[in-house]
Amino acid sequence: MVNNLIEYVSVEWKYILSLLYNHIQYSFVAVFIAVLIGVPLGIIIYNSKALNKPVLSIVNIVQAIPSLAALGFIVPYFGIGASTAIFMVVIYSLLPILKNTYAGLSSIDRNTLEAAKGIGMTESQILFLVQIPLALPVIMAGIRISSVTSVGLMTIAAYIGADVLGTLVISGIQMDNTSMIFAGAIPACILALTMDFFMGKVEKSITPSSLQLKPSQLTAEKVASFRQKRKLTIITTSAIVLIMGIIFISNLYSSEVDITIGSKESVEGRIVGHIMEEIIERKTNLKVDTKLGLGGTMIAYNALKIRDIDIYPDYTGTLLTAILKYKFEAGSSTDDIYDIINIELKKKDNIELLDIYPANNTYVLALRKETSEKYGLKKISDLKDISSRLVLGATPEFAVREDGLLGLEKTYNLDFKDVLDFSGTLRYTAINSKDVDIITAFATDSLINKYDLITLEDDLHFFPPYNMVPVLTTETARTYPEAIEALSSIANYLDDETMRRLNGYATDDGKSPSQIAKEFVDSIID
Repeated sequence: MVNNLIEYVSVEWKYILSLLYNHIQYSFVAVFIAVLIGVPLGIIIYNSKALNKPVLSIVNIVQAIPSLAALGFIVPYFGIGASTAIFMVVIYSLLPILKNTYAGLSSIDRNTLEAAKGIGMTESQILFLVQIPLALPVIMAGIRISSVTSVGLMTIAAYIGADVLGTLVISGIQMDNTSMIFAGAIPACILALTMDFFMGKVEKSITPSSLQLKPSQLTAEKVASFRQKRKLTIITTSAIVLIMGIIFISNLYSSEVDITIGSKESVEGRIVGHIMEEIIERKTNLKVDTKLGLGGTMIAYNALKIRDIDIYPDYTGTLLTAILKYKFEAGSSTDDIYDIINIELKKKDNIELLDIYPANNTYVLALRKETSEKYGLKKISDLKDISSRLVLGATPEFAVREDGLLGLEKTYNLDFKDVLDFSGTLRYTAINSKDVDIITAFATDSLINKYDLITLEDDLHFFPPYNMVPVLTTETARTYPEAIEALSSIANYLDDETMRRLNGYATDDGKSPSQIAKEFVDSIID
């Protein structure tokens, strides 16, 4: 494993460094904004007892919301990408800073404040010359906690299109690539420890020397040394934050692209997203950007609705049931479903479909051969009498969708012993280690063969066709007809066999989706 990790890093080190740089930049900016909001707000609620409980209650409630759920709430209103990731981290970083600011100010001896008033200090002088310096150790403790937390929270921002170290972790999970997971997780861990160390140095340098040294140590030389270190730390920290802020803002406004391509988090979605990028850039003069690996159907579709992306690949069955909330009628053809989706999405959101791809990545139920032989399972209806003895492994999205577990149980009258949620390829790991008995899979998954699983026949035709299709805004279709023509040129190439092969390059051979896409486009362009 170590050799594989070293090999991967030696090949992808530039990409890893770019993700690390983004992670550092976004984390610094988020913590800086949280400090700008949290410290003043802590001072305000300390001075205004009426605001104390309401503000702390609101912040506590926000902190209690799971971060992934918060992403789902935020994306429809704020979009995807770095700015939304920073906004989320700021929200979650506020509580320690706010509470510690309030606690630090509240812990100051009232006699000290009375003495300050007694010598004629104004309210602002007391605040800046007495209260804040004395409360600094407690305030900085909150900032240190937020700094470390921000690094971890920023990792999951990869779900909303932020190019951070979490991109490697999530991609590695999807591709069953341990080296990729470690290539993202190890730098993130080191960054968190470094952030804590750095903030510790800042805390020590700006805390008054009288709070760190014994009275006998308060010599002129010691005090002068402390002041010199404080000055240097303040200048260095301010310079870092300023540089990070300038680069972040310039990046927001400097990159002009014609088309932004998105994808969901699956390996297949990432590969096809990169294929779209390659074919458009090779056959047109358009500049393309990508925001791949978005965390699920609703995040990707909402990003398209609010024009954070211009096009992304989805599936007919998903669009029909999850987006339009239509119930699939058994016997409906792929063309019938396509026409319904195209008409309704245009009416609903000014969104339309391009030519459908032959690959049908429908849901399937997969299980080990020994389980199939033990219970005589060949089709899904065979599960009716023994489902209560089996544990199902499913994706979180499948578990809550009507075209997933909810409808499957009703149609086939199933009642599984337990249902465990797994992201990416962890379902295959779970069934291979016998933690689950049966899993949801996709028809074009190469891991079905890799793990020697068999699939059950959907004998009641519950699952609709899941043919891949590019989804885009009507505005994009009208503005960039050359891009539409380029994408149409690959439609006939992406059939079931091709997608299994391309997916296998990622999950079996460890190739990156971008490399797979480049090689595929090379093979079809004369």
